[in-house]
Amino acid sequence: MNRFAPVGDSAVLVELASEFTEQANRQVVALDQAINRAIDGGRVVGLVETVPAYVSLLVVFDPLVTDHDAVCAVINQLDATGAVAVEPSRHHVGVCYDLGVAPDLEAVAAHSGLSPAGVVEAHLAGSYRVVMYGFAPGYAYLSGVPASINVPRKLQPVRGVPAGSVIIAGGQCLITTIEMPTGWSVIGRTHFRVLPDQPDAPFAFRPGDEIVFDRITLDEYEAAR
Repeated sequence: MNRFAPVGDSAVLVELASEFTEQANRQVVALDQAINRAIDGGRVVGLVETVPAYVSLLVVFDPLVTDHDAVCAVINQLDATGAVAVEPSRHHVGVCYDLGVAPDLEAVAAHSGLSPAGVVEAHLAGSYRVVMYGFAPGYAYLSGVPASINVPRKLQPVRGVPAGSVIIAGGQCLITTIEMPTGWSVIGRTHFRVLPDQPDAPFAFRPGDEIVFDRITLDEYEAAR
């Protein structure tokens, strides 16, 4: 059963599970889509936006139009319909694993007991889903990193990690969109833009979408930048 928690005077946090599983996150995505279909169809009023996370969904509303109790009632009604999630899109992302743009590849290999080539093969074999956006603009957190390359965060973050870095930590993967410090391991670089500079579609991925990483050469990466 969903658990509801008020967040200030204009939002409700819907908790669908107590810990992350793929099924719990799929339920978050399905509820998010159901609410947004209801908003687009004019079947509910006063809801402003939704923010999906691993096992919860933040629903923001206009307190001059509706309130916490009414929003919770609407959500329960939508959840009871068993709405089917929209079919996810699949995105192919080219990644260069050359050591010149993958400074942590050898360290991940040493931690995992694999060769650098083995780390690359494992990463390419992962089954990746977008579970949420967070932390920094366009940071799409991906589940599905193989257990064989599940490495912890570094003890100290590294400054100046460039945009387009493919990084992993704690069973998660993401593509950086801006230069920032990070304690995650950098195992490759991509020219793919998660923030494509399109006002009508500012994010390339939606929560629930599937990501496939394809290996490219350093020359291909440089040519596509």
